[in-house]
Amino acid sequence: MAVSDQVTRYAALLDDAAREAREVAQFDTDNRLSLDDAYAIQSASIARRLARGERRVGVKMGFTSRAKMLQMGLSDVIWGRLTSDMQIEEGGSSLFSRYVHPRVEPEIAFVLKRELAGDVTGPEALAAVEAVAPALEIIDSRYRDFKFTLPEVIADNASSSGFVLGAWRDPKLDFGNLGLTLSLDGRVVQVGSTAALLGHPLRSLVAAARLSAAAGEPLQPGWIVMAGGATPAEWIRPGQYVSVDMEQLGSAGFHVKV
Repeated sequence: MAVSDQVTRYAALLDDAAREAREVAQFDTDNRLSLDDAYAIQSASIARRLARGERRVGVKMGFTSRAKMLQMGLSDVIWGRLTSDMQIEEGGSSLFSRYVHPRVEPEIAFVLKRELAGDVTGPEALAAVEAVAPALEIIDSRYRDFKFTLPEVIADNASSSGFVLGAWRDPKLDFGNLGLTLSLDGRVVQVGSTAALLGHPLRSLVAAARLSAAAGEPLQPGWIVMAGGATPAEWIRPGQYVSVDMEQLGSAGFHVKV
């Protein structure tokens, strides 16, 4: 199969699986796909969403934990694309039936006031930030039994399926090491810090600027950047209320609707 045919086929497979909330079998168990192939599949899959009327609203970063990066044999983070239909209103709800086997991670999010592209420094990245907010990301691999290779998870939009944003705050506050908790129905299930994101969340934004520009999609004004999971992910169930509380920044949450 030609590479272009392979990209089109797998993009359709994963896009249909996400739309229909059904799992699919792995297609690269022997690791033949390159990371470039995987990102091409992701891009083509997102293009199908945009053709249906969704809008690009930003990017999400993955494997931002040094330990996870080493575990996966990576020297760099991975990333995915955010679209308008992925956003869940803060305090609102999302149908459990939209997902296959969803989990949630607490994160910190940035919104940009100007384009940010290429190799930038931390201060340059911060200067492009309009505001920061506590956030939650729903990750939901479409692969059966949540098993996948690295190229497969990249092709599947780095498992990104939904996100919730809390109130936006002034980026001038020091958000490099903010304590946070992830709770299910008011019970704390994870405790962490924003420092888990590459030592400082700004490093995740710097990586986002570099990787998105290399793909010909530089970060745009108004775009959201989800900086990566600050704790291990937790499974979510129908009927739950999921929330993050972050030192100085406040909280964000949503209901998992039956």
